Amino acid sequence: MKEINLKGKRALVTGGSTGIGAEICRQLAGCGADVVINYNDSRAAAEALAKEIGARYGVKAIGIKANVADSGQVREMFLQVDRELGGIDILVNNAGCETVQHILDLEEDAWDKVLNVNLKGPFLCSQQAALQMENGGGGIIINISSIHDTVPRKGLVHYCSAKAGLKMLSKCLSLELADKGIRVVSVAPGAIETNMNRAEIEKFGKDKFEQWIPQGRLGHVSDVAHTVVFLASDLAGYINGADIYVDGAYMNHTVQYDPRPERKKK
Repeated sequence: MKEINLKGKRALVTGGSTGIGAEICRQLAGCGADVVINYNDSRAAAEALAKEIGARYGVKAIGIKANVADSGQVREMFLQVDRELGGIDILVNNAGCETVQHILDLEEDAWDKVLNVNLKGPFLCSQQAALQMENGGGGIIINISSIHDTVPRKGLVHYCSAKAGLKMLSKCLSLELADKGIRVVSVAPGAIETNMNRAEIEKFGKDKFEQWIPQGRLGHVSDVAHTVVFLASDLAGYINGADIYVDGAYMNHTVQYDPRPERKKK
């Protein structure tokens, strides 16, 4: 089978300095792509990652600060990408945030922040990326969603609503941009273990997650990153408008009890 080769491709990963985003940056660079690591607060982490990627893979890697929910900052980021790399071929809308709050205690500011980062941000970045891509021969936009674009969860009404919107945004963009040679797909992770959520996982019990997830383990950041790299490659050239769930069948395991009779021994 043809190997994944992204040499000469230029990628921007929002929220790329830590967690899933950082591993996506590493895997894209490992396949030859130059990488822009977008960050908002974690400058040191972004700069350290850019240095690591440049030394390890020999590609160009830079950090650019921008709040993805601010249209002015997003426009300036893409102008800088154009200056530094001469355009963009791969956009990964990974930046996101969440808070866990009861619906009756959820304040408007909290709602706005989660919707702005998780939904408005991908819209703004996709629009700017597409404007560059249509003049550069096309490209791929990959939106990092969540199984909660379909599965509701207590305490996350704002997050679930944003991810559901992101799922539909991806589908609409795939229709509007296909004739410009731009593919758009959604990648929806399940329970992925990161430094950010490790404390919550331990609070509920890692063993419980391993029981809930049919494959018997939590996801790794590499599980998501490998999926992104494949989708960004020519091997996935006919995948457009799809939702790819990376969850070990977690979202399909709503019914926890097993009613099957014991198998008869042969």
